[in-house]
Amino acid sequence: MTLAPLAMSWPIMTLSVLLVLTSIMLALTVLLHKGRGGGMSDLFGGGMSTALGGTSIAERNLDRLTIIVGLVWFACILGLLALYRFTS
Repeated sequence: MTLAPLAMSWPIMTLSVLLVLTSIMLALTVLLHKGRGGGMSDLFGGGMSTALGGTSIAERNLDRLTIIVGLVWFACILGLLALYRFTS
């Protein structure tokens, strides 16, 4: 009995680790966003504050970071799909 069928190839292992890390980062970046009304933040009193004119630079950078992490997350899923489909 060999361990070859049980062992993952290095691209699958790399993408799997990257998927876990980006999943955690994506959850954290989404949770860092300010509530914009009508959601769960209003339920706990977050809707009482008013918007003070536009978005800050930090919010725009957080938006960009969230989009980039989301795209990397999606690319990992597509890569794993391709690897699992064509290696078996």
